[in-house]
Amino acid sequence: MYYPKSQIITNKYTNGKEFALVTTNQEYIGYYWQTSNNKFYTGRTPDDITVVELKKITVTDSLLVSNQNIVSYNNISSNKIYNNFKQIDSLKALLVPTYYQPQPTQQDYQIGEFRRYFVKKTNELLYIEVSKETYEAILNKDSKWVWYDYFAFNIPWQITGNKLQVAKTNNNIVDLTMKNLSLTKFNLYLRDDYTKFYK
Repeated sequence: MYYPKSQIITNKYTNGKEFALVTTNQEYIGYYWQTSNNKFYTGRTPDDITVVELKKITVTDSLLVSNQNIVSYNNISSNKIYNNFKQIDSLKALLVPTYYQPQPTQQDYQIGEFRRYFVKKTNELLYIEVSKETYEAILNKDSKWVWYDYFAFNIPWQITGNKLQVAKTNNNIVDLTMKNLSLTKFNLYLRDDYTKFYK
């Protein structure tokens, strides 16, 4: 199946209650891709070995699939069809990164800087500041987390010294990080606030 790259969105993911397989009406959990004319298919891309068309679940469909097996497609652990709800429940229970407000310690202020940790959704322009523990879980591909949907990175952040110099240093760090890691509009996520946590 071939579609020009400009006409598809790949590597999307659904946790269920959104799509059903056109062929069997079974609810679908896993990766999917979308065409420009709003058609949906299983898999990460059109190049996947097995591609099945999906349809949006309606109220009627929900009643039809409620007593059927749920199909889950996951390239990370190879293609599988899960036929019991306990396995589906464990899949749904995977941890997702949430926002964390860092609090520099007194020691951080004595040093003059600390680390800030972030994740970016791999297929969306979505950034989240997270704790060091969450950052490490995503970075280390912890199986309890949906690590495959996120890219983890960190930056040093200056918090003491001449205020103008602090702002300039942090601005330069952000610009360099955006360039090196191709992080579009990361500065907007930070609201260009380069003296945050300054004291």
